[in-house]
Amino acid sequence: MAKPTGFLEYERVDAPAISEKERIKNFNEFHERLNAKEQQNQAARCMNCGVPFCQAGLMIAGMASGCPLNNLVPELNELGADGNLELAYRRLSITHSFPEFTSRVCPALCEKACTCGLHQEPVSTKENEKAIIEFAFDNDLVKEITPAVRTGKKVAVVGSGPSGLAAAQLLNSRGHQVTVYERSDRIGGLLRYGIPNMKLEKDVIDRRIKLMEQAGIEFKTSVNVCGSKKIDTKFSDKVSYVSAEELKKEYDAVILACGASNPRDINAPGRDAKGIYFAVDFLGKVTKSLLDTDFEILKKPYEEVKDKDVIVIGGGDTGNDCVGTCVRLGAKSVTQLEMMPCPPTERLDSNPWPEWPKVLKTDYGQEEAIFKFGQDPRVYKTTVKEFISEEVKGDNGKKEKRLKEVVLVSLESKKDEKTGRFMMVPVEGSEKKVPAQLVLIAAGFLGSESYVTEGFGVEVDGRTNVKTEQGSYATSVPGVYTVGDMHRGQSLVVWAISEGRKAAKEVDKDLMGFTNL
Repeated sequence: MAKPTGFLEYERVDAPAISEKERIKNFNEFHERLNAKEQQNQAARCMNCGVPFCQAGLMIAGMASGCPLNNLVPELNELGADGNLELAYRRLSITHSFPEFTSRVCPALCEKACTCGLHQEPVSTKENEKAIIEFAFDNDLVKEITPAVRTGKKVAVVGSGPSGLAAAQLLNSRGHQVTVYERSDRIGGLLRYGIPNMKLEKDVIDRRIKLMEQAGIEFKTSVNVCGSKKIDTKFSDKVSYVSAEELKKEYDAVILACGASNPRDINAPGRDAKGIYFAVDFLGKVTKSLLDTDFEILKKPYEEVKDKDVIVIGGGDTGNDCVGTCVRLGAKSVTQLEMMPCPPTERLDSNPWPEWPKVLKTDYGQEEAIFKFGQDPRVYKTTVKEFISEEVKGDNGKKEKRLKEVVLVSLESKKDEKTGRFMMVPVEGSEKKVPAQLVLIAAGFLGSESYVTEGFGVEVDGRTNVKTEQGSYATSVPGVYTVGDMHRGQSLVVWAISEGRKAAKEVDKDLMGFTNL
């Protein structure tokens, strides 16, 4: 414990954020860094608890409590408080593959389980982690392991999101020859095309990929495994195709890390109107446009965002990202619909620490909408009942139905007599019509895409997640494994990294008869 009285002497201080007025002018990251001394003080607030829930990664009441990677948080904070960031990095890299990602996009499960947070503000573990990893990059400490001897085993990883990258990293360090396949034109999966640039600048991904390539990992982009020309290849125009049989024949093991990329739709009347998009497709194409045009701010996809009324369906992180993106793209108004009631501002007695706090959070996109439009964009207990379009002449000269308005309906909680469960159901007579020329559906995901699971012949569960035995990552097909959202359903980057590391250990053991990962 660096300073036994640190939590009493120092108040929590977060790194400053660029003002909403300035940051909505671009797509740059907007969180700055504390100076070294203040960051040491923040690390010194750690109490070095006898039972550090921050690093437990337990499931409590169906929710995660603490870091799924089991980062040794008190040790890291102590080293940070002492200013020994080099040793802190060495310690962090033992349990963590990519701290530069989670320190930007993770909701900080560690902080929500911090004992200090029981009576005051929790320790700023997420920012402490960012200070450690950025110090390491700044001082050329970050190295990927290039094995001196290769095992002769070959592993294919299908998907280059955080779970696939984590598995590839460890398996390569063990000496296996790893090839990562990605159907988009750039590596990163949802890190690249699902998370907006203002949360995670893409050169942060690129610098890690460069190190992984130097260590011997091969990356193949614009390759759609099990795909065909009829299947949307998302963010690549020139695509080649590889079958499951080809991969299984060429490689000793195949890891499916394709994500839970089957979005949940809103099947209301008028859904076929132009101007309705899935949120991740929208966010990805915005990012691709920015990357393709070297961030020339005026060249963006979906020009109809500018001066248009936008409805975002979904109250989660992706919905918030859509709000922030549309504010930057010059929307006339942005409304974010949430089916559930507004959460309380403080923990209820039924939601005690160290459970995940089910409380109201106002995120960056909502802050920016409040600044731009003068009010919180969120509307609770509401959904879309109908999409209304008008017939106009499209860009190709043909007539098309273009979104004009939506009919909103209020919801209330009622008990289903058959199941006994409480359901959100429409309130009769509560319908109202509002203008909307763009709707973004951020209602979550239903699981993996069937063309991959069917191509490999792997079993799936009722949610279409790839099925495995409890605690295992091996599928029903010998030599084929699965990780991340494709395995557990839509989740967090930190869970994906955790699964990738654990799966790598299982694959290594199956290939070699033992593992030292």
